[in-house]
Amino acid sequence: MLRTLAVSGYRSLRDVVLPLGELTVVTGPNGSGKSNLYRALRLLASAATGDLVGAVAREGGLPSLLWAGPEEGGDQGTVRRNPIAVQLGFSSDELGYLVDLGIPQIAQDSVFARDPEIKREQVFAGPFAKPATLLIDRLRSQTRIRDGAWVSLEQKLAPFESIITDLAEGDTAPELLGLRRIMNGWRFYDHFRVDADAPARRPQVGTRSPLLAHDGSNLAAVWATVVDAGFGPQLDRAVDEAFPGSRVTVEASDGVLRLAVRQPGLLRPLDAAELSDGTLRYLLLCAALLPARPAPLTVLNEPESSLHTSLLGPLANLVRAASEQTQVILVSHAAGLVDAIPEANRVSLERRLDGTAVEGQGRLDGPPWNWGKR
Repeated sequence: MLRTLAVSGYRSLRDVVLPLGELTVVTGPNGSGKSNLYRALRLLASAATGDLVGAVAREGGLPSLLWAGPEEGGDQGTVRRNPIAVQLGFSSDELGYLVDLGIPQIAQDSVFARDPEIKREQVFAGPFAKPATLLIDRLRSQTRIRDGAWVSLEQKLAPFESIITDLAEGDTAPELLGLRRIMNGWRFYDHFRVDADAPARRPQVGTRSPLLAHDGSNLAAVWATVVDAGFGPQLDRAVDEAFPGSRVTVEASDGVLRLAVRQPGLLRPLDAAELSDGTLRYLLLCAALLPARPAPLTVLNEPESSLHTSLLGPLANLVRAASEQTQVILVSHAAGLVDAIPEANRVSLERRLDGTAVEGQGRLDGPPWNWGKR
């Protein structure tokens, strides 16, 4: 389970360290940094697929991600003393990881001038990186590993390469395999498409699907997989709580699956293409939160979007049920949803002159964290 999430220099998140629990609700007013936190965590996850530099480039390049205010916050500029950087990291019960992204050292007229360089990466055990807990330490092109004593590897990494995906295995295999397993298992769900052409509304080829795709395209297959695994009653209860008397079925024809909803008073089931936006979104959330094989971490960004207020209670129960099987991070500003989960670890963000801050968290109140030096 993730214990700490740390972000520095990313948009409004000048320096934020969050404690995480089995169920963490991140809330706050518009502009407080909730979406930035979600994006930062998703950007961090891209390191496990080798797409970290590409993901930064797609967000407009490193300059567009950087904290735009003075280095030390406030409204008065000063001479910069520290390197320009976006830093992302986490600690968990198993391993921790941090990455430091900096300005590329190439000509600004290069077609790759917006790509960041990976300046530093560290893999560590325990709640934060320190000399005694470091397992792998990469500084620019050079990497060293702890094997009793520190051993420098001959392999040199390019500025766009990450130790997670590009470092040759061997002595580092157990740590890197564990790190990839942790990060590749994270699932992110953000504003499912429910328009007329949404993938979830179309019939789908039926293959066993333990987890919902990020875009919800395999909804029918995931639903059928849950039922086949014997967990259908849990889905039935979630649907009935939201839409009393209704039931979801999945019909198969020549390997193609169609999701339909039977509702009281109707003579025929409604195909997914006929469902209201809110109904389809709720069914997508059911599949995301109650899959046959839960992910180690599920992150939801404003799942209440387009849902009627009457569905916030059932959605809260969905989140609560999911947290019994997987770690959940919920980002929301809907008071009706947040207040319906009082037992969650609640993190309230607020916007200050020096960037996003955790409400009520003093300088020494947050989890310990150390970014190290380049």
